[in-house]
Amino acid sequence: MNPRWLLNASRWARNPPSAGRVWLVLGVVAICLALAGAEWLIGADVEMQRQNLRPFTTN
Repeated sequence: MNPRWLLNASRWARNPPSAGRVWLVLGVVAICLALAGAEWLIGADVEMQRQNLRPFTTN
């Protein structure tokens, strides 16, 4: 474990983030999980699929 992480953890223990900041981070994580879940259930559209710009040719 990096010693800098321990310093950050001690700073967060002394000065924890506000409740608003915690809810903001949880909201962003929830939105990301909802988008990932919707894409997993519905599937990616054809426009979102990877396209080969140069066709594969053999000589």
